[in-house]
Amino acid sequence: MAETSSSSFPTDFPTIDPTTFDLIVLGTGLPESLLAAAAAASGKSVLHLDANTFYGSHFSSLPLPSLPSFFNAPPLPPDPSPPPSAPSPSSSYAAIDLHSHRLYSEIEITGSSPEPSKDFLLDLAGPRVLYCADEAVDLMLRSGASHHIEFKSVEASLIYWEGRLCSVPDSRQAIFRDRTLGLAEKREMMKFLKLVQQHIGSGDGEGAAAAAAEAAVGISAEDLEIPFAEFLKKQRLPPKIKSIILYAIALANYDQDNAESCKKLITTKEGIESLALYNSSVGRFPNAVSAFIYPMYGHGELPQAFCRCAAVKGALYESGQYKGVRLASHQDIFSHHLVMEPSFQVPSSVAHSNIVCEGLNASNLTGYVARGVCITSGPIQQGSSNILVVFPPKSLHSEQLTTVRALQLSSNVAVCPSGLFVVYLSTPCDDVILGKEYVCAAMNALFIVQNSDISKGGISTNDEGTGETRPTLLWSSVHVQERTQASFSAVFSCPMPDENLDYRKILESTKQLFTNMYPQEEFFPRHSASENAEDESGLSE
Repeated sequence: MAETSSSSFPTDFPTIDPTTFDLIVLGTGLPESLLAAAAAASGKSVLHLDANTFYGSHFSSLPLPSLPSFFNAPPLPPDPSPPPSAPSPSSSYAAIDLHSHRLYSEIEITGSSPEPSKDFLLDLAGPRVLYCADEAVDLMLRSGASHHIEFKSVEASLIYWEGRLCSVPDSRQAIFRDRTLGLAEKREMMKFLKLVQQHIGSGDGEGAAAAAAEAAVGISAEDLEIPFAEFLKKQRLPPKIKSIILYAIALANYDQDNAESCKKLITTKEGIESLALYNSSVGRFPNAVSAFIYPMYGHGELPQAFCRCAAVKGALYESGQYKGVRLASHQDIFSHHLVMEPSFQVPSSVAHSNIVCEGLNASNLTGYVARGVCITSGPIQQGSSNILVVFPPKSLHSEQLTTVRALQLSSNVAVCPSGLFVVYLSTPCDDVILGKEYVCAAMNALFIVQNSDISKGGISTNDEGTGETRPTLLWSSVHVQERTQASFSAVFSCPMPDENLDYRKILESTKQLFTNMYPQEEFFPRHSASENAEDESGLSE
């Protein structure tokens, strides 16, 4: 059992009753909130605790004045009270301290905050969007979370190619209208998309019939297992079309043409699945003009929506300065399972073998994400409101091995005052300095940057001759975030925001945690789908 000292906290806490729960969840990030809501929907008793005064933890959306203090906040200090106590003969638990681990570093903030600064709501995990047809949207419909949230459409996607921004066509009509594509490029892209659509259609069959259909349309079982980039090469697609498919539609994070250094090669099967998701997302909702949607008031609304679902189903919420399940009031709360947000750690000095498991303090560092948050004087592209910009590997620098993404948002999603724009950027990295340099290079390509450190960015960019008018960068924050995930027998640690644009991997990890805790239960039972089917039209403008 985790313990926290009352020496620096108020003493007038309410008593929590009951004192035993099926599940205790520490933190209100999206994975924690999903787990709390799913457990409550399955009839489990849930106590949801958060030391913060806001929902969302590392998935929150914060007012601009709060952002610097969040990034620079020191870890919660260890409890100055006596060392952890060993379990007594009559009990099966011991009291230990949970320490918090700082997950943000290399923080650089430049510029003056535009006024009114409190009118900005800034995502901690941006850039991030949802596919109209992905499972996260289906979960909101099944769980009832869609009652508590509204979405707007991302209008378009652009790709940075040879120093210019080019549209990403998402339909036959868009391909023919695109003036940046040559006739041969349009023909090859249409031919490839037709092949993909035929393959998707053939996948509705079973067994030998499906295999025969796949072979008939030219995507064999062998082709499905090779790298997607290799398959595209076999289709003789031009480099620009290949990059659009790999990085702007399939959303690859790493250079797919560099197999030796690529951390995640996408197979043809995975690429086709991403294209199928993209294709089914276009046109799902009548007022969503592209494959992607964004939540009004920022992504911090998603954890709140699932917290409300959990509360409706019977979860108990209590906010305060907690480090574990021995509260600041010194009340002990018991549960079968404990879920923690990833910044919590158990000190290495704890060596009681019967406390959860060995290695409880070990946090699994899987890499880093360099992120940028920008406020600009105008849109990246004239007349645009909410758009996605993709910088493929090597588009900013010959040594660039990762994709950089930028998401521009306007006042129509209620995250900034009218006339100003918020832009999020990110790229995965192992070398944090290079990661920040790539983010700064993308900022320099998109904006008029007056700060010398950002304009240098360690990498030079050149937009001369493009004829494009760039907005001025008014304020920016560039930082590096750790990606961590750890899970244990009775104690589970949730994932940090990852390097992806969407929530598929986070949702996959969260579902696995739920299955480990409750193998006999369904993650948000599907019988509730019909009850919320009418909400689907509410996921539109």
